[in-house]
Amino acid sequence: MDQMINISPSSKVVHKTRSIVLKVAFILILLTIFTPLLLKKNNNNNLYHSYTADQKSSTRLILGKKESSSRAIIDDDKKSNGNGKCDIFTGEWVANPEAPYYTNKSCWAIHEHQNCIKYGRPDTDFIKWRWKPDGCELPIFNPSQFLEIVRGKRLAFVGDSVARNQMQSLICLLSRVEYPIDVSYTPDEYFKRWFYKTYNFTLATFWTPFLVKAKENDPNGPNGTGLFGLYLDEPDQKWATQIDEFDYVVVSVGHWFHRPLMYYENGHLIGCRFCNIKNLTDYPMSYGYQRAFHTAFKAILGRESSFKGVTYLRTFAPSHFEGGEWNKGGNCLRKKPYRSNEVSLEGINLDLYIAQMKELKVAQRRGRERGLKFRVIDATQAMLLRPDGHPSRYGHWPEEKVALYNDCVHWCLPEPIDTWNDFLLEMLKKERATTKEENLMYQNQRKMRIN
Repeated sequence: MDQMINISPSSKVVHKTRSIVLKVAFILILLTIFTPLLLKKNNNNNLYHSYTADQKSSTRLILGKKESSSRAIIDDDKKSNGNGKCDIFTGEWVANPEAPYYTNKSCWAIHEHQNCIKYGRPDTDFIKWRWKPDGCELPIFNPSQFLEIVRGKRLAFVGDSVARNQMQSLICLLSRVEYPIDVSYTPDEYFKRWFYKTYNFTLATFWTPFLVKAKENDPNGPNGTGLFGLYLDEPDQKWATQIDEFDYVVVSVGHWFHRPLMYYENGHLIGCRFCNIKNLTDYPMSYGYQRAFHTAFKAILGRESSFKGVTYLRTFAPSHFEGGEWNKGGNCLRKKPYRSNEVSLEGINLDLYIAQMKELKVAQRRGRERGLKFRVIDATQAMLLRPDGHPSRYGHWPEEKVALYNDCVHWCLPEPIDTWNDFLLEMLKKERATTKEENLMYQNQRKMRIN
């Protein structure tokens, strides 16, 4: 009996060998089935990372040496501020034979210094372009659609003369439907209000070249442009106390920060920018610029109980002086836009852009906690590519004495900055769609609670 059930050593070896063979065969079968799936997944991941890298390179400014440190700041914000399909702020200028959509004769709102055609600019190709985002289209401004969206609402531009430049562009674009009535509270041209009666829409501008409290310490200053004292932790009350009634506020400043400046915090002088005063810390231009935006956004956040509107940061628009500085023979004589691969955002322009975006990110985070919305109209890349769009010497008569003889800061009307209002309309459309979704979600949540 024992002999019948015992297995010989040779049989044991055979049995063990068969077991090993079966296991190996089973593993090979599994590898045959799952290896293609794993390779496919890996390839998909590689494709995804390749696409993401390509997408980032096409939706990001050329940021030079500071690219890696600022990449997250810029990319993350742009992802949430496009039109939902692509980044409308990254692209190229393309020919638009149908432009312009108004002229210096059809619109009275053009400021004299931006009325380039009136003052004899010989070329007109600069008015024949439109912005083409990578991967989608930016619709040409539709004045009827804009006025319907803002029916019964109020919009304010807060900033310097370039902000006023955008407001005048908007008035001209809307003039195809209706001209506004002047309902300003003061004769001061720096604080204007316009009313579109048919649409019950109010448009306003608040002049504040620094956003914060400022005083002119010396009308001449080190270089003849004045020496201003900036109180970096105190907002300019001329705008900060007036925004409660507005549904949309577009904030933008820039070029005044190139001037010699004295910096104050907590009422004490802490340093300066290009003031040439011994034993006083000289800060980079971006320091005061970032602190000003910090204070401005903080002021808006501090009005959460009374201000319920949407704040838009319109980013810095670079100047294009070539051959010298603004007061040393610099000029802007180019006749067509750059391509995006022909020029980089760098130096002080890059510093200012990064400073703005950093403070915007902070404001957005704090705004979400308080129910306030902060958005970006990122015009920097588009305007970096438009050296041809400035008045140069065609903002005045040749014999006139003006502070900025060759103006490479402001923009001719009509053209390039009309695109800012294309951007604005797209942002308002997105905001309206977002609000409808939020209201629908709220209504559904209420129904669920009731049921």
